[in-house]
Amino acid sequence: MGTGDSFAAVVLAAGTGSRFGGGKLLADWRGAPLLHAALRAARAAPIASVTVVTGADAGVVGACARAFDPAIHLVHAPDHAEGMAASLRAGIASLPADTAGAFVFLGDMPSVPHAVLKPLAEAVAGGAPAAAPVFTGRRGNPVVLGRELFRDVARLAGDVGARPILQELGARVALVEAPDDGVLFDVDERTDLSGR
Repeated sequence: MGTGDSFAAVVLAAGTGSRFGGGKLLADWRGAPLLHAALRAARAAPIASVTVVTGADAGVVGACARAFDPAIHLVHAPDHAEGMAASLRAGIASLPADTAGAFVFLGDMPSVPHAVLKPLAEAVAGGAPAAAPVFTGRRGNPVVLGRELFRDVARLAGDVGARPILQELGARVALVEAPDDGVLFDVDERTDLSGR
């Protein structure tokens, strides 16, 4: 199984950013919108497509994504207020039937080290049901979900993301050591923009 033409990236960008005060994904991060940093990481992965899941502020977030790359697929999660599970369900459900696995990126994580991406895909291509980066013993993002887990995503509910699926897999999740803490860092509040 190749890692270049059978994996997809899903970027979750549907939240309200309430702790940030709204407009988080459009906030300036090193001279560009915060979302663009997450999209750069997604584009650096060995994937065939990038899908951005919108919810709150769908119009401006979608326009921001398309400004980065007009070829990006946009999917709207109408039930985004439920939480992250709704966004993840919508993103995974939109992928082509032959997708072997999906990277799940978070739109507010601008510093994902690109070096960790290929090994994550290779772990799933090699038979692991899922893969996740770790730094100093802490599991981070993005995670890669193999196709056999997509039906489990469809049953997720609440503001949880893929965590319940990974917990159930336990030691079957392939862990890839990350070179830095970019797999753990996300922007929650405005002060986080200047904290790195």
